Amino acid sequence: MATVNLNGYRDGGGGGSGSSSSGGYYNNSGPSSSQYPIQGKKDQWIKLNVGGTCFLTTKTTLSRDPNSFLSRLIQEDSDLISDRDETGAYLIDRDPRYFAPVLNYLRHGKLVLDDGLSEEGVLEEAEFYNVTHLIGLLKDNIARREQRPTIDKKRVYRVLQCQENELTQMVSTMSDGWRFEQLINIGTSYNYGAEENAEFLCVVSKECANTLIGRENESNDRAKVLQQKGSRM
Repeated sequence: MATVNLNGYRDGGGGGSGSSSSGGYYNNSGPSSSQYPIQGKKDQWIKLNVGGTCFLTTKTTLSRDPNSFLSRLIQEDSDLISDRDETGAYLIDRDPRYFAPVLNYLRHGKLVLDDGLSEEGVLEEAEFYNVTHLIGLLKDNIARREQRPTIDKKRVYRVLQCQENELTQMVSTMSDGWRFEQLINIGTSYNYGAEENAEFLCVVSKECANTLIGRENESNDRAKVLQQKGSRM
């Protein structure tokens, strides 16, 4: 029976055909313990109690950045003082949600953020734990994000001409962000069969990115003029 540590590697070195686990579980399908001896590995496991949540990892993972708080914390001659809980886990008063991405970065060298976590929040933790490469990565990501051009939006108007008996259907079927603004009776009546109908101008609008504004300017200006005329009727 071989154990699988939190880094996804089997204790004792080497690969193996069995499946790996990220929770430190035993793998019955893996090679025998004689092939991968686990003697002397118990002291490699480290427990951290971060804000009430326990994390199990290894000295190898925490030592990936030798100058980090975590690497210094687990040294036998550490100059850092940390209380431990009843299980022997190091007590760290930080947010466990934001600690998880820091620990995972030390495990596999990739930044992975769960939904609801911000890069700024992880940067705060990376700076606390002094994980140098992660700090640089996060600062670069944030700088690139802030340099992206913002999409300015402007309300665009359109004018639709319709008959009296088409008004209800037209207003009820508007979609794709368009909304009804104003109805203007242009006063043209005509007979259609036995019924008398009138013509209307329906002003609608929606927010569009500036990239689309150029194509909408003409109808936009016309709609505003018609709105002004309609308000005086």
